[in-house]
Amino acid sequence: MKGLAIAEQYFLTYGVPMIEQRFPIYKDRIAAGLVGDGSECFGFDDAISRDHDWGPSFCLWLTRDDFDGIGQDLQQEYDQLPKEYAGISARTQSQWGSGRVGVFEIGAFYRQFIGRDELPESNEQWRILPEGNLAVCTNGSVFNDPLGEFTRIRDGLLAFYPEDVRLKKIASRCMSAAQSGQYNYMRCVRRGEYVAAQYAETKFISDVISIVFLLNKRYKPFYKWMHRALEGLPLLGDQLHDMIHTLVTMQEHAQGEAIYWRKVDLIEEISRQIINVFSSQGLSDSASNFLLDHGPEIIRRIRSPEFQKESVWVE
Repeated sequence: MKGLAIAEQYFLTYGVPMIEQRFPIYKDRIAAGLVGDGSECFGFDDAISRDHDWGPSFCLWLTRDDFDGIGQDLQQEYDQLPKEYAGISARTQSQWGSGRVGVFEIGAFYRQFIGRDELPESNEQWRILPEGNLAVCTNGSVFNDPLGEFTRIRDGLLAFYPEDVRLKKIASRCMSAAQSGQYNYMRCVRRGEYVAAQYAETKFISDVISIVFLLNKRYKPFYKWMHRALEGLPLLGDQLHDMIHTLVTMQEHAQGEAIYWRKVDLIEEISRQIINVFSSQGLSDSASNFLLDHGPEIIRRIRSPEFQKESVWVE
């Protein structure tokens, strides 16, 4: 079983009765689920994941007033729940894995990821929020939220960046992806700067994955999961997942200088696939195959005068 399914069954088996018996007047005010750090929250957990910070557990979220009233008592009851479930060993906690499950005040939960306990109110507030943090605090599953307060913030974040912010990020990624992959990668190879070439390839991959997530209006997880998370995205997800895998593993099937030219060809094909989506979505009218030429085109779709004045390279 995946961690999310285990967490929900564990909550239904032990969490629900505990709340109903110990905190009956709050049963219609407590949200429950599993959201946050950890591979299981993304649905990516496997046998390797089980060595730390994995096991039967869930989160309970309370409003500030309710947390002040019963937060400590609720945590004590949570701590007394059976540690093992359905033959699954107790959760093992690493040095840095504390505070991922248990009882939380709703605002404090979101504050640890986005630095605020409410939804951002301006483009600038949205703009500074790291994609990885937004992915973490909107992943997983909410099993129950009768009051709806936790879900209200969650749904507001899942609605994604304001459009001007999204376009500004796409435009900036176009510039850096073009610079690293389409322009500098082969230049580094020709100079024998293979470490720089490797970094250029990696930077290109990170930027184009970010573009795909932005096109799909989904938050890109941090580097460990960003490639895996491409699978299933409607726009270019499966296609670029496979192409990037081929790009990275190409050295297993070819040697010598030819491999670098094959990588260049694939970098160009990945760029063309992205540019085709720009065209189909009306984000760019340029016929260029160079991502750098599409950044300024995308910027022209932005309504914010402040963003319009900024360098296209700035994100």
